[in-house]
Amino acid sequence: MSEDAKTTIRQGDEDDLPVILAMLDGAVEWLVANGREGQWGTEPWSARPKAAARVLELVRTGTPWIAEIDGVPAGTVTLRQASQDYVPPADEPEVYVHLLVTDRRHAGRGVGAALLAHAVAETRRLGVGLLRVDCYAGSDGRLVDYYVRNGFEPVQTFKVGDWPGQLLAQRV
Repeated sequence: MSEDAKTTIRQGDEDDLPVILAMLDGAVEWLVANGREGQWGTEPWSARPKAAARVLELVRTGTPWIAEIDGVPAGTVTLRQASQDYVPPADEPEVYVHLLVTDRRHAGRGVGAALLAHAVAETRRLGVGLLRVDCYAGSDGRLVDYYVRNGFEPVQTFKVGDWPGQLLAQRV
């Protein structure tokens, strides 16, 4: 990638499902290679019918956004005005971050932070004051720290089976 590579964010749709699944699959491969199987397991999202169906459902019921660097997909996030069913609902309108992932070829280039900044802007544009996200809270807590560095504050921990999670929120 050149020094002057341009990152843009465009609204996605169901046609972007293969791109989104490929990024999620790449993230699983990277997590496994780095001994971090606890977050998303060892099987690619696209190889798990229920997981792939869940991604399609989120894309259909939310608004997917695709970050591109010089026209090449580099990351994605889907925003919905509904949380995951395993966290308590907000007592006010909210925008919820789902499926934030960066293509591993573009890791460390600020793609995730750009998508989160876009999520803040979209939340404001919608006239909503609360942006929430949940993430894996196991291992060394690096993912929780990432969201804190991007303006979120931890709200509460939770578990789904043996999967430790952290709910975070940001006022916008």
